[in-house]
Amino acid sequence: MDALDRRLLNLVQEEFPLTPRPYLELAQRLGVSESEVIARLRELKRKGIIRRIGAVFDLRKLGYVSTLCALKVPPERLEEVSEIVNSFPGITHNYLREDEYNMWFTLIGPSRKHLDRVLEEIKARTGLTELLELPAERPFKIRVNFDFKDGEDGGAEVI
Repeated sequence: MDALDRRLLNLVQEEFPLTPRPYLELAQRLGVSESEVIARLRELKRKGIIRRIGAVFDLRKLGYVSTLCALKVPPERLEEVSEIVNSFPGITHNYLREDEYNMWFTLIGPSRKHLDRVLEEIKARTGLTELLELPAERPFKIRVNFDFKDGEDGGAEVI
């Protein structure tokens, strides 16, 4: 990454414009073209430096519910089961952990009843029934921003 990529990443994390043409506004702030901003973001995504650009909403204020789940998946089925789990629109995170319950994911939906239906469907489609559900007892909000200073890899600031 060069200095412009770092400046762009800092802007996208902290000051993403909510305008009809946000990439044009970012470009103007950086002194480059809109197409260059878009091309750089595409390349950063292709390299795996960024995964997505999107809003984060307080799901409780929108009337939604969520739950954290852990599924016991045989190692040889991880890819297959991951594809099944990720096929549901309410899955927001899916990651592996070193534990007998090795696939962890977060599911959100409009109601508890909806979550129950999705979890039953995941069990039915995978044939796996050992699923732990760990709903939050109270909400925690953690914000992680990476400070991409020129010439540095950037450190994470956890808030």
